[in-house]
Amino acid sequence: MVFYTCGPNEAMVVSGFCRSPPVMIAGGRVFVLPCVQQIQRISLNTLTLNVKSEKVYTRHGVPISVTGIAQVKIQGQNKEMLAAACQMFLGKTENEVAHIALETLEGHQRAIMAHMTVEEIYKDRQKFSEQVFKVASSDLVNMGISVVSYTLKDIHDDQDYLHSLGKARTAQVQKDARIGEAVAKRDAGIKEAEALQMKVSAQYISEAEMAKAQRDFELKKAMYDLEVNTKKAESDLAYQLQVAKTKQKIEEQKVQVQVVERGQQVMLQDQEISRREKELEARIKKPAEAERYRLEKLAEAERMKLITEAEAEAESIRIKGEAQAYAVEVRARADAEQLAKKAEAFHEYQDAAIVEMLLQKLPLVAEEISKPLTQVKKIKMVSSGGGEVGASKMTGEVLDILARLPETLERLTGVNINQTIQKPGRMS
Repeated sequence: MVFYTCGPNEAMVVSGFCRSPPVMIAGGRVFVLPCVQQIQRISLNTLTLNVKSEKVYTRHGVPISVTGIAQVKIQGQNKEMLAAACQMFLGKTENEVAHIALETLEGHQRAIMAHMTVEEIYKDRQKFSEQVFKVASSDLVNMGISVVSYTLKDIHDDQDYLHSLGKARTAQVQKDARIGEAVAKRDAGIKEAEALQMKVSAQYISEAEMAKAQRDFELKKAMYDLEVNTKKAESDLAYQLQVAKTKQKIEEQKVQVQVVERGQQVMLQDQEISRREKELEARIKKPAEAERYRLEKLAEAERMKLITEAEAEAESIRIKGEAQAYAVEVRARADAEQLAKKAEAFHEYQDAAIVEMLLQKLPLVAEEISKPLTQVKKIKMVSSGGGEVGASKMTGEVLDILARLPETLERLTGVNINQTIQKPGRMS
C-alpha cells in the first residue's frame, strides 16, 4: 500500500479494485494499492485566458475587434463539477484545458457581439461583460469549469467608426460646453451684480453697526479704564508703601547682621593678631634678635676698621694737602709778582705797552683780513685800462688795509703807533 498526497491546487482520482465509482480527492491524501489501483492527477490552478475576437460584424454590419480577459478554473470543491471535469479533461495538460475553455469563451463573445451594436458595446462595457460572463458560464459549468471573472479589455476597428463616433460626441460635448459656459457666465454676471449690490448694502450696514459698536466700546472702555487706573493707582501706592516697609525691615536686618559680622570679624582679627604675634616671636623675632646682635658686632668691628683707615687716610691727605697748599701758595706768589711787574711795566711804559700788545696781535689781524680770500675758489677781475691787474693787485689791497691799520687803531684807542715807536728808549 502506497500513501499519496496532493496540494490544494490539484485533485487526485483513484480507480481500480474496490474503487467503483472512482474516488476523487481535492487537496488531501489517499492510500493506493499498487498494481490493482490507479491514481491520476488533475490541476485546479486558475487559468488566465486572453479572449480575442477579430473583425466581428455587429448588428449594424460594422466590423470591430474585441479583446477580453477571463479567469477560469476547474472547480474542485463541487463534486459534480469535479466529476464532469475529470470525465472531460483527465489526462490532459493545463494548456489543452485552457485552449478548450478559450475556444468556448471566444465563440460566446462573438455571438454576443453579433447581437449588439457598436454603440452598445462601446458605451456599456459592463453590460457586454456581464452577458459574456453569463452565457459562457452556463456552458463551461457543464465541463466542470467555473468562470471566475471576465473583463472587456479593448475595442477597436479598422474603419475609424469609433473615431467618428467619438468626434460627433466630442463636437456635441464641446457645443454643450460652450453653451453651458455662456449660460454660466451670464448667470455668474447676474449673480455677481446681485452679490455686489448685497455686499455694498451689507457693507454700509456693517460699517454703521461697527461705528455704533465702536462708540459703545470706547465709552465702556473709558469707564473701565478710569476704574482700572484708579484701582491700579491705589494698588501701586499700597505696593510702594509695602515695599518701603519691607526694605526698611531688610535694612534693619542687614545692619544687625553687619554688627554681628563685624563683632565676629573683630574677634577673629584679635585672634589672628595674637596668633601672628606668637608666630613672629617664635619664627622671626628670636632669630632676628640673634642676627641683630651678630650684625651689631660685625658693624662695630667694621666701624672701628673704617675709623682707623679714615684716620690714616686723613693724616695722609693732611700731609698731601699741606704740600699742595704750599705749592699753590708759592705759585700764587710768583703769579702775583709777575702781574705786579707787568702792571709796573704797563704803568711805566703806558702807550708803548699797548702798542706792544697790538703788534703781537697784528699777525692775527692780517690773517683774519686775508682769511676770506683763502675760501674763494674763483675770482674774476675787471680792469678799466689803467693800473695793476692780477695777484699783485690783490696783495696790494691786503697790504693797503694793513697800512691803514695804525690810523684805525688811533681812532679807536687814541694811541699813535708811529710816534710811540719813534720815542727813544720806549721800545726794545
